[in-house]
Amino acid sequence: MKRWIGLVGVLALAACGQVAPLRPQVGASLPPKPAAAAKTPDAESLTTPSDQSRPKRNDELLQSSEKRAPDKFDLPPSG
Repeated sequence: MKRWIGLVGVLALAACGQVAPLRPQVGASLPPKPAAAAKTPDAESLTTPSDQSRPKRNDELLQSSEKRAPDKFDLPPSG
């Protein structure tokens, strides 16, 4: 019985993902064209994040064995 419930749960989770192009609901439309845009954006361009919202990761980390560059803003505490 427990295996059957587990199997039903796995099938339910597998069936919840839908792979189809996005379309507006019946009677609704996409947002209006922005004033500075050349054309009205489609669903794909609206759901793709821009480079500004998802910047690339910088993997050049400073290693502890490397000497740090001088920082003119690294001042001792006042007082």
